[in-house]
Amino acid sequence: MTKRVLILATDGFEQSELIEPRKALEQAGFETVLASPKRGEIRGWNHKDWGESVTVDAGLDEVAAEDFDALLLPGGQMNPDALRLEARAIALIVDFNEADKPIAAICHGPWLLVEADIVDGRTVTAWPSIRTDLENAGAEVVDQEVAVDGNLITSRKPEDIPAFSKALIDFLK
Repeated sequence: MTKRVLILATDGFEQSELIEPRKALEQAGFETVLASPKRGEIRGWNHKDWGESVTVDAGLDEVAAEDFDALLLPGGQMNPDALRLEARAIALIVDFNEADKPIAAICHGPWLLVEADIVDGRTVTAWPSIRTDLENAGAEVVDQEVAVDGNLITSRKPEDIPAFSKALIDFLK
């Protein structure tokens, strides 16, 4: 049976941080499902301006952790900032964590791990501007391309995507 990865995102996701890991996962034989609080399409952010739109596969209320093998949280500043106000998104993250399923978050994506209150005592990495938030939530923050602590896989920036994607794929295998 094909393993399934849930991707949570909304408008303002960092384009490369959703598209490139998704492509790597699908090339490795995994199914991906993009869920969002918004229906239809969501639009990415590409460096300094709006980027491509991607089709949303399901609403947040239509997905459950029990139906997936892993969770992917792309960054971008706007995306996780909006998602952390969505109670259902945070509940999904908590559900994945309680089921000890892999949660992969890159760049600003770990903000969602703070909101879900699952970083205390964990080693993570992230974009420099949110590292203080992670430390204040009890995480040990490291500056490396990928950090794996139990079921949490985190990375800092788009340049880390190859290592980030490989870590998630290796975890799923």
